Amino acid sequence: MKKAIKVVAAVIENEQDEILCALRSPNMTMPNMWEFPGGKVEKDEDIYAALQREIEEELGCKIETFKILNEHTHEYETFIINLLAIKCKIVAGKPTAIEHSKLIWLKRQNLSSLRWAPADKPAVEKLMDETK
Repeated sequence: MKKAIKVVAAVIENEQDEILCALRSPNMTMPNMWEFPGGKVEKDEDIYAALQREIEEELGCKIETFKILNEHTHEYETFIINLLAIKCKIVAGKPTAIEHSKLIWLKRQNLSSLRWAPADKPAVEKLMDETK
């Protein structure tokens, strides 16, 4: 049986209505694919607390979380991921690519121009369907 992993992902929007996109580094699984930054939820950890911890570790900044944008379960070859994409904003610091190869800000209508990790695609589609 494949291992199931609960993961939280930050959909961070800035003042210009751009969304933060993170490029997975060559030493990560699914290298060189884009994702919303985040990570695994620890045992008995609140999803919002997990996301705040992960963003501080991965991007070196603090966020305020709002609401779940999308929840999606995706089955990969060796594991199953339950991904919760959560809308948030930066409240302190500036995002820095600590674990990722690159960070970029994109308008929602341009999100489809990137090669996204499969589990992140439903959240991308939902964002692109939203109107501002």
